[in-house]
Amino acid sequence: MSLPKLHVAVLMGGWSNERPVSLMSGEGVARALESKGHRVTRIDMDRDVAMRLAETKPDVVFNALHGSPGEDGTVQGMMDLMGLPYTHSGLATSVIAIDKELTKQALVPYGIPMPGGRIVDTEELYRKDPLPRPYVLKPVNEGSSVGVAIVTDEGNYGNPIDPGAKGPWQDFDRLLAEPFIRGRELTTAVIADRALMVTELRPKSGFYDFDAKYTDGMTEHVCPADIPDEIAEACREYALRSHRLLGCRGTSRSDFRWDDEQGLAGLFLLEVNTQPGMTPLSLVPEQAKHVGMDYPDLVEAIIAEALADAKERGEAG
Repeated sequence: MSLPKLHVAVLMGGWSNERPVSLMSGEGVARALESKGHRVTRIDMDRDVAMRLAETKPDVVFNALHGSPGEDGTVQGMMDLMGLPYTHSGLATSVIAIDKELTKQALVPYGIPMPGGRIVDTEELYRKDPLPRPYVLKPVNEGSSVGVAIVTDEGNYGNPIDPGAKGPWQDFDRLLAEPFIRGRELTTAVIADRALMVTELRPKSGFYDFDAKYTDGMTEHVCPADIPDEIAEACREYALRSHRLLGCRGTSRSDFRWDDEQGLAGLFLLEVNTQPGMTPLSLVPEQAKHVGMDYPDLVEAIIAEALADAKERGEAG
């Protein structure tokens, strides 16, 4: 695949909890594009981002933001209004996919297995457990395992019912409580409407939280995963179907938990990431490499789909 030489604005940084990851993703993307001969303008997003994009006048924007407001539809709506082609998913898809409860409502009726659970106000945790232990607490609208806690009988973050306990739940007003699924962490990337493979993530300690994801040496990536063909095929099928049902563009990454004592019945989709990381430790570039697509080619493939989509919608010449 060969793209004409483009002026690409790489949008990164911002002010979410995932700012450091976004800066790493954005810089990696910018260097990859420069290695291909493209002109790159790096934009660390601030409140003047619309004015800066208007001044830059790029051919396309590579959205390397993670978390709000770059992944929740806010920035997507702004760029739609400006008529700027941009990578990854559009406004409606972004609004749904970043919200774990909306994602369930969009996918479960179509046969995608996801954990049960319910939304709880954080104050409720100080009165009683919302589910039998062990259970998982996670923010409704965050990615990269930000704010996730596993509440066990031993209380790995303390007992939420104890007002003196300190845990990630304290930073959020509302949380999603889900039953804890024992077993293994699996993930599958979709690029340009193609599900790649399954990677198993083996944290050296604890679970696959934010630090385990982005600290070198804290998690072993087994790629491809050493799992039965039936499970690998199901991960790819669920990832691709979820990508299509949500209307994702460019690339997405679906994260799973698999209770290997339960076979296929123990496989559950946890979430769909519409703007997966592009850092040196990120999973999408790793899977792309395994199927023969190097990092610069991956970046160009994501941009090519964005331009094709914009042309179809009449936003690019």
